[in-house]
Amino acid sequence: MLYQWLETQRALMRSLDAWTALAAAPWGASPAAPADAGAPYEGDARLASVALPGCDWIYRLLQATPEPPPFHIESVRIAGMRVPIGEDVVDRTPFCALRRFERRFESAFQEDFRSSDSGAAPHEHERACVLLVTPLAGHHAVMLRETVETMLEDADVYVTDWANARDVPLSEGHFGLSDYVLTVERFVRKLAARGVHVLAVCQAAPPALAASALATAANEALAPLSVTLMGGPIDTRLHPTMIDRLAATHDIEWFRRTVIDVVPPRYAGAGRRIYPGYVQHAAIVAAHPHRQVALESRYWTSRMSGDAAAIASSLRSLKEYSAVLDMDEDYFLDTLRIVFQEQRLARGTWSVGARRVRPETLTATALFTVEGDRDDITGSGQTHAAHEVCPAIPDTMRRRMTVEDCDHYDLFTGPRWHEVIHPALRAFWATARAAAHPSNT
Repeated sequence: MLYQWLETQRALMRSLDAWTALAAAPWGASPAAPADAGAPYEGDARLASVALPGCDWIYRLLQATPEPPPFHIESVRIAGMRVPIGEDVVDRTPFCALRRFERRFESAFQEDFRSSDSGAAPHEHERACVLLVTPLAGHHAVMLRETVETMLEDADVYVTDWANARDVPLSEGHFGLSDYVLTVERFVRKLAARGVHVLAVCQAAPPALAASALATAANEALAPLSVTLMGGPIDTRLHPTMIDRLAATHDIEWFRRTVIDVVPPRYAGAGRRIYPGYVQHAAIVAAHPHRQVALESRYWTSRMSGDAAAIASSLRSLKEYSAVLDMDEDYFLDTLRIVFQEQRLARGTWSVGARRVRPETLTATALFTVEGDRDDITGSGQTHAAHEVCPAIPDTMRRRMTVEDCDHYDLFTGPRWHEVIHPALRAFWATARAAAHPSNT
């Protein structure tokens, strides 16, 4: 298997590690090496100390797929106050951790604002709550760190942090698209009492909408306040992209034969059949080489400038983008068939177990869809199609936005996210919450 072969080659190539360090030694440690700056993961100190251009690139190349960097969000600025952020895991399944990022206003008031006239810190039940449903599409959830940090200005944020399938023992069973939906439904139910806003990005959009519909059908009290879908393939029949065409022109067995591999013995998930992260990463880089080049360029520019903060930030971005994960075979093939080939959500034919997914049950949940006009991963109209799928939502509770000069990644990172999408999202959440609690307005 290719996976095993790659692991063997990496083990052999890592013998060059000593040469890399020796080659860099005459140049000494970089004076701009970041001491902490939320060190993305082990090895950063080593990388930061390499001053010879190119040596740290060699070092990264020789390593196995790295562990993802931590989120490391210590605080955010809200209304002029620096508010500490607490991070913990509040629920867990073998394939996903529900990671909570909580704004600790009490600490901010007690430590820094004793004389402030800003008023008392809001109680937990009064604070907005967002469930960020991250895509299980090759990258770890930390790739959306910038998204999380921005949304913490408005709400406590809960994030679906999907496990790397290579690290899940076979004894935990397999994981398919239905399991993804049920996991998200479990989290929606858990947060429903707080009044949760569900936000789904990319491939997370169909299962997040399905989970919201299933929870609502079971009990209207479990309905989210709102659902926002950004760049998600709700109906891939509309303006199909290269990804959509690839999925439509090959049958499931072709994908099984071509891209499915087996986790090698060194990992906890040894023997699990997976779609490897290295295949997905290669496909992403091939499809969007400009993004990889931009990240590398930003990193080397910061190295040349000697700016420690810029080095830490650019290296983190590079490693967040490079940290990939393996997906269980069942999930990968289910997604191809149900989302990309059969469009079951759009056609109204999707069932999860014995329950039919019925988005028409969403009557009191506001819906916001966001697309980028240069998105070459999710075609034009594919996300906005959710409005047709959810016919019972009142027009006053709907919003759709197509962002100009915006590609797929711009939807959740960079200037378009900060200057256009996030302000619109903030206003949408406020409107949805006011509609749900008119007595509080």
